[in-house]
Amino acid sequence: MTIAAADIFSALKASCAADWDAYVHHRFVRDMAAGTLPEEAFRWYLAQDYLFLIHFSRAWALAAVKAERLDEMRHAVATVNALIGHEMQLHVEYCAGWGLDEDTMAALPEAAANIAYTRYVLDRGHSGDLLDLLVALAPCVIGYAEIGAWMARPEHAAGWQGNPYRPWMEMYSGAEYQQVAADVQALIARVAARRIGADPQGSGRWPSLAATFAAATRLEVGFWEMACHPEPLSPPPAAAT
Repeated sequence: MTIAAADIFSALKASCAADWDAYVHHRFVRDMAAGTLPEEAFRWYLAQDYLFLIHFSRAWALAAVKAERLDEMRHAVATVNALIGHEMQLHVEYCAGWGLDEDTMAALPEAAANIAYTRYVLDRGHSGDLLDLLVALAPCVIGYAEIGAWMARPEHAAGWQGNPYRPWMEMYSGAEYQQVAADVQALIARVAARRIGADPQGSGRWPSLAATFAAATRLEVGFWEMACHPEPLSPPPAAAT
């Protein structure tokens, strides 16, 4: 069945359905929704996510370089500005409520799963074009919106009462973030239509795009797995002089 460019994201998800399900319904996600996730796991996730967001911002800056049209460039630049000028500050403020200060997070070494994921996304951007980069970014941006929407379903409402992770769930299920994800999904559709036409699966690039999306999705699973095995949050000792 041919899937129109406007629905390319659905086609990408369908191409790695098992990996996608393992990501958006990972035990980390389910335990957070139920309020049973160990707090040390969430704090480790927050600290690593701070480091992740730095590279995520770099990837969107690269998207501006890779853009071939002004509307694509404007979207990428606006995203970088929002990440660096707003989202990072909100993240730091939120982490402070969990006893994490910015200096501590900045001094932490990146977990191997964090390095693997962020460098993979950047590599796809450097070695490919804007579409390759956006497809590598999509599981994070749009996946978190899907996770938030899943958490907000009525059958999960009981888990919100007194849940320490409720602010996180409210943020990603909220209208503002859902719109961000919808805008990125629309951007991917436009970029795909311009570069490979209205039949993405009929393009010679489809196998590569599907492989990129599947790899990034599995790296998201790896990020959750990393978060389930927290490490000490104290900064590494200073090198001897």
